Amino acid sequence: MFPLQFLSLFNIAVATVFEEKKKQQVVQHDTSIYKRGDLLEVPRTLFTHFGIYLGNNRVAHLIPDILPVLTTDQKAIEKMVNNNRLILGVIAKKASVRVDSVEDFAYGSEILVNHMDKVCSRPPFANEEVARRAEKLMGSVAYSLLWYNCEHYVMYCRYGTSMSFQTYQFCKAVRKIVCSKTSSLLSLLLCLSIMFYLQSVSIFVILPTFFIPSTIWMAS
Repeated sequence: MFPLQFLSLFNIAVATVFEEKKKQQVVQHDTSIYKRGDLLEVPRTLFTHFGIYLGNNRVAHLIPDILPVLTTDQKAIEKMVNNNRLILGVIAKKASVRVDSVEDFAYGSEILVNHMDKVCSRPPFANEEVARRAEKLMGSVAYSLLWYNCEHYVMYCRYGTSMSFQTYQFCKAVRKIVCSKTSSLLSLLLCLSIMFYLQSVSIFVILPTFFIPSTIWMAS
């Protein structure tokens, strides 16, 4: 789990540079085209952020944030979540479902509306029900890059299923790399090298040497 979390944190850190540049660009959003309960999608450099439109230029979205852990100052917490707060929130696995303006939510990017309707096999709830579900979940939540992120939140609100296509694609790519015949052979060579380096033929060395590569081989 730690390597996956480290990789994701690295991606966020890299994306920070690009996002700061994009934030400097003024992007005008016509809120008249959004309906209460619409699922808004913001393509970022290396990931996609999601939210539910509540009307009156307000978007409910789940975002990692360390500040509620450090202070109870609501005025400070209500300010837009910057990248430092976000990254520390990911590390601490703390997040908030909060309401921000469309501009703060978009962070200088274009917005797609209800794009997930074309992907999800389930029909969406009525827009008012979607907004009601989004509002009901306001407040602090435990955060996980893989198991509960902003996409899980909006999917539950609009379709009644908590899932993330981004997480699925990421895990699928990792599985394809790890569970391959090449990885199996490399792990065998590594285990044999360690065994010869330790100059040990005990059962505690022999078992992992053959069990790990064979398990990867069978999974490939």
